[in-house]
Amino acid sequence: MGRYVIRRLLQMVPVFLGTTFLIFIMVYALGDPVLAFFGDRTPDDATLAAKRHELGLDKPMWEQYVTYMGNVFTGDFGTAFNGQKVTELMGHAFPITIRLTLVAITIEIVFGVGLGLLAGLRRGRIADSSTLIFTLIVISIPTFVTGYLLQYFLAVEWKVIDPAVSADANFSELIVPGFVLAGVSLAYVTRLTRTSIVENLRADYLRTAVAKGLPRRRVITVHLLRNSLIPVVTHLGTDLGLLMGGALVTERIFNIQGVGFQLWNGVLRQNSQTVVGFVTILVLIFLLANLLVDLLYAVLDPRIRYA
Repeated sequence: MGRYVIRRLLQMVPVFLGTTFLIFIMVYALGDPVLAFFGDRTPDDATLAAKRHELGLDKPMWEQYVTYMGNVFTGDFGTAFNGQKVTELMGHAFPITIRLTLVAITIEIVFGVGLGLLAGLRRGRIADSSTLIFTLIVISIPTFVTGYLLQYFLAVEWKVIDPAVSADANFSELIVPGFVLAGVSLAYVTRLTRTSIVENLRADYLRTAVAKGLPRRRVITVHLLRNSLIPVVTHLGTDLGLLMGGALVTERIFNIQGVGFQLWNGVLRQNSQTVVGFVTILVLIFLLANLLVDLLYAVLDPRIRYA
């Protein structure tokens, strides 16, 4: 197991460097951060050249990337246009988005796996049909529609919650945004779990466990559910990075000042340092989440061994 983890970590290095290099090129080559720095003002050519030299943007692209990554490994992600360190923005935004993502992932696991298990065990019955219809409706409705509807009814009409999340963004305030963020993924987890349960119900090992007279609860939890969760864990692992990077719509609706909020402001103001810095961390999170998923396979299925 140890050698496998080391090998996977080494494989992640070129993936990380290649991905961040492409992001760096797309952000810096498709726009002019110096012009964005001056806003509506139009500086003269000498001022532009001086600013590009100060920021190192007059160097070749590969040299700019090497310099940037060298600073990243020392913990320096640059400075935003407002003079604030990007690391300071990260220190405020990432804890909020991590809490929001944890709430969303928990909702996906509890409700998605629970509904999928219920539908799979009652295939063809009312519970199964109702679950499939419900998930189809959830998938069909865009996130921003769900978010605005919940915000309107719960905050404006019924006054159950506040329209906007406070700057602290406590877990209790993130429950409704968590449902909005997890909505579509929850539907996919439900359907994936249901399909996997139905498939494994026909497996020989399950019929053998039933024939041995094992209690129904043990058959479902130890044998059926454990093996059925392998594809679900794969989806949840990839979804972890997507939730953190894709929380933009949810954070905008509920005024949550997390990663999506900072990325939106960075793109809107062409603040290249902020965009590249945040996306670099998101790439790292996505790679680590995929490694964690591979390790969980061995926990769910003892037959899987890593050399």
